[in-house]
Amino acid sequence: MKKSVFLGAATIAGLAAGAAVAGTVDDVKARGTLNCGVTTGLVGFAAPDANGEWKGFDVSLCRAVAAAVLGDANAVEFVPTTGKTRFTALASGEIDMLARNTTWTFSRDVDLKFEFTGINYYDGQGFLAPKALGVSSAKELDGATVCVQTGTTTELNLADFFRSNNISYEPVPVETNAEGQQQYLAGACDVYTTDASGLAATRATFESPGDHVILPEIISKEPLGPLVRHGDHEWGDVVRWTLNALIAAEELGVTSANLEDMSGNPEANPEVKRLLGTEGTLGEMLGLDADWAARAIAADGNYGEIFAKNIGEETPIGLARGLNGQWTDGGLLYAPPFR
Repeated sequence: MKKSVFLGAATIAGLAAGAAVAGTVDDVKARGTLNCGVTTGLVGFAAPDANGEWKGFDVSLCRAVAAAVLGDANAVEFVPTTGKTRFTALASGEIDMLARNTTWTFSRDVDLKFEFTGINYYDGQGFLAPKALGVSSAKELDGATVCVQTGTTTELNLADFFRSNNISYEPVPVETNAEGQQQYLAGACDVYTTDASGLAATRATFESPGDHVILPEIISKEPLGPLVRHGDHEWGDVVRWTLNALIAAEELGVTSANLEDMSGNPEANPEVKRLLGTEGTLGEMLGLDADWAARAIAADGNYGEIFAKNIGEETPIGLARGLNGQWTDGGLLYAPPFR
C-alpha cells in the first residue's frame, strides 16, 4: 500500500516545505492529542472494531507514541488515509505521523521530504487468487485482470513483474483495500495484489478463506514503517525511539506483564534500567520524562506482544514472524542500543 512516487511529488514537497514542522512535540503536548494517520481499514493492522474503536498492529504504534508523549495511550485521533491522500495529510500538518503500511523508498524519503523513522514490518508484494482459478504461480497469470490500489508502489511493481516475465495483464484500479476486496470477490478481477501481509489480512475476513490462495511469488521488497515530516528532528527522534523501545523491550524480555517488576528490580540488566528510566537520563534527552518508554510498552505490550495479538499465527490472519523476528532469532529486527 504504497505510492506512485513521481506523480504529484512537487506539490507534496511544496506542502512539506511550507508546513509548520519545527515543533510537533510541543504541538502534540499543547493539543493533548496525537493525530495519527492510518489506513482506511485493514483488519489486524488498523481498523475500527464493532464499537468503533481502532485496533491493530499499526494502531498500537500510534498508541505507544501517545503514551510516551502524553501519558495516555488513548489520546489519539485516528485519521483514515488512502494511498493517494496519506502524504498530503502528513505534509500539510493534518496528521503528526503516518503509521499505515507505507513502504520506505528513496523518492518518498528524499523527494517528498519525509523521514522514515524505522521499519515495523518487513513485507513484500504478492498475489491473492481463487483456488478455482487453477493457478499455482504468478507466472501463470498471462492475460489476467488484476485489482491494484492506485497511488501505490504496487502499481509499478506489478508492471515490472509482468514485463520482466513477458506476460500481459489488465489493471483494475481501486482506491482502498475495502474496494479491492469487494471488486475481487465480485469477480471484477482475477487476482488481487498488494503487500502479502495485507493479502493475509484481507483473506482472513472472507466467508470462506480456504477458497483463496496467496501465490508463492513475492515480487518486491516492502519495508513498511512510520514516517514524519523532514526538518523536525526532535519529533522524529520521539517516534523512532518509541518504535525502538518496543523492539528492544522484546529482546530484553520486558513485557506489559512484568514491566513493573522489571522497573523495580535493582539487579536488572543495565540496558533495561536505561530503557525503563530507572537509570540515566534518556528521557530528558528526548524532551520527555524518565518513564516515557515504560508507558509506551505498557500501552499494548512490546513488539512481540503487539505482533502476536494482532496478526500472529494464533490470529485469523496467521502471519509467522519470519523476517520480522528478532535478530537473535534469525529475523531482521534490531534496535540500536539504549545507551
